[in-house]
Order: sequence, then C-alpha cells, then structure tokens
Amino acid sequence: MKINPKDFRVRPGVKVDLGKWPTRIDPVYASKASYRKLLGRHVERLSALQQLLYASNQYAVLLIFQAMDAAGKDGAIRHVMSGVNPQGCQVFSFKHPSPAELQHDFLWRTSRDLPERGRIGIFNRSYYEEVLIVRVHPEILHGEGIVGLPRDEADVWRDRYRSIVNLETHLGRNQTRIIKIYLHLSKEEQRKRFLGRIDDARKSWKFALADMEERQFWRDYMAAYEDCLAATSTRRAPWYIVPADDKKNARLIVSQILLDTLNSLGMAYPKADAARRRQLLSIRAQLS
Repeated sequence: MKINPKDFRVRPGVKVDLGKWPTRIDPVYASKASYRKLLGRHVERLSALQQLLYASNQYAVLLIFQAMDAAGKDGAIRHVMSGVNPQGCQVFSFKHPSPAELQHDFLWRTSRDLPERGRIGIFNRSYYEEVLIVRVHPEILHGEGIVGLPRDEADVWRDRYRSIVNLETHLGRNQTRIIKIYLHLSKEEQRKRFLGRIDDARKSWKFALADMEERQFWRDYMAAYEDCLAATSTRRAPWYIVPADDKKNARLIVSQILLDTLNSLGMAYPKADAARRRQLLSIRAQLS
C-alpha cells in the first residue's frame, strides 16, 4: 500500500465525524523488517531535507501533535525525527500553564517557541489544548481570569478558533509551514496500552491517575476534537487524521506527510555569486 497524505487530510470547511475516520487501516509495511526498512528510508530522506531547509534558510516548519493519552505522540516524534540534526530541530511539550503564563493571552506561551527560519519546531500538544481540555473542563477557562466572557460558551470556542486560524494564516504568510497531526486512537486500544503500561515496569512510570480520569470524558473529547479539526483545518495549515492503533503504520504515515511538505517547498542550496566564487577559488588556491 502506498501512502497518500491526502487520504488523511481534513478538507477545509468539512464537518468531521471521527466515528467515520478509521483508527486502524491495512498496514503499509509487510513485516517488521519491511517497516524498519521503510522508516529508515524516510528518516534518511528527512535528514537530507532538514539540512537543505537549514541551508536555504527560507522556511520554518512547525509540526503539531495532538491526541488522547497513549496515542503514541512521543514515539512518533522519537522515531520519525531520529535522523534529524538536533541543531535544526526543537521539541516543546506544553502542559498546564504556569501562573505567569495565565497572565497572558492563550496563544502567548506557545508563540515564544515558534521555530525560526531554517528549523523544524515540534509541539507535543500545543495552543490547541485551549479549545480541547479547556472545553472539556470549563472550570479551567473560568480560572484564566478573562473578563467579559461571552454568556454562550460556544462563542468562546468560535472566537478562539478564529484567533488560531488568524495566527496560522499570519505564520504561513511569513514562511512558516504548519503540519498538524491528530493521532486517532480507539478507546479500546487506549485501554490495552494503559494495561501494558501498568504491567510493564519499564513503562509504568508513564501511567498517571489523571490519564484514567480523563478517559471518563472520552465522548466529550471526541466532540471537542471534531469541532476543532473542522474549524481550523485550512489550506495553509491542514489537519491530518492519522490512524494510530498501529504505531508503526502511524509513524510511516507521519513521516510521509512531513516528507511531502518539505518536498513541496522547492528548496535549493544557496548559489555563490561571482564575487563569492572568486573568493572561494582564492582560498582554495591557498590550501592547495
């Protein structure tokens, strides 16, 4: 099976029903050896493209991961980006905002960590938490100290969607390419992974009581994700709904999406002008 990123892309303005999006599809790899070979190829190509991104210094790339607990965000980042030069890539994880961060608008704390041109920035969770977890737990919203909140809570989310789309449109105009990945995990697969974490001493540290508490709000989260994905997937900053029940498959799909995006930038290594070429030839003569 060939990976076509368009199969996972949320078209702008289209209503999203996550129940109709698969959490598992036929694997794009034939065996574990085949998976390792395919991922190795992707990683090697990503490494070359990241070097080109850095050298050309024209674009920044922002890769956003959102998902339910245990969907495989950390593993996808670790495996897909394993060959990328750490100097050209930064990963940021966003948890509950600090008291200082709550004194600013909801986009402020993540804006500080946006990638500069020539680099890939990865957000493990992001400003989207403000229309997901905050929507599921509205008490968080009321604790943010915002004056004059609309009476109709739906207006709050519409306003925030608009702010997010405006930010991403602005970033796109200024050479930041945004890729947004929603790792679509089934509730049953999450149950299995939670059990695996509990039973495996090497993974039990990952499990927290809060993970189980949030699982009780599964339906609310699905509704929040559906509205969010539909409202904020745009041509400049699309959402991709990636089936996540098979971690290996998900990693191959994510890496292909990133590869296609980097290839679409039409990057090239900087060419030396006549003066620079003469300078290089002069230095070369000295070294000969």
